[in-house]
Amino acid sequence: MSILPYAPLWKRLAAALYDLLPLAALLMLATFALLPLTGGEGMPRQGIGHHAYQAFIGLLITLYYAWSWHRGGQTIGMRAWRLRVQTDAAQRPSLRTALLRFAGSLIAIAAAGIGLLWPLFDARKRMWQDIWSGTVVVCVPKP
Repeated sequence: MSILPYAPLWKRLAAALYDLLPLAALLMLATFALLPLTGGEGMPRQGIGHHAYQAFIGLLITLYYAWSWHRGGQTIGMRAWRLRVQTDAAQRPSLRTALLRFAGSLIAIAAAGIGLLWPLFDARKRMWQDIWSGTVVVCVPKP
């Protein structure tokens, strides 16, 4: 059980929006790095190259979130909003837990976003990915 207050939904959504900026920069840099492989052309719109590019981008997004949660419990957006992911035992998530949490996030979004609104009904303000991975998001006090 956490002694820190659980993060409200609005702060979690604000941090998620903030995370789109560094994530977009990462994806642009990755795409730029691939241009020599395509002769300087844009990414293929069909065929094996298209699927490989999509898989590569998906892997980068997964690693951004899972590694951030595992390494310090925070993405860049969560740091800005002073939020942290931790296990129910107030520990930093293992890489396996972080990956499970990311997969749960995709399901929560795919279910028309219902899983993202779950904090409105949960006493501990957990989204589906938190429930499934045994994590909570807490507010970190100012230093």
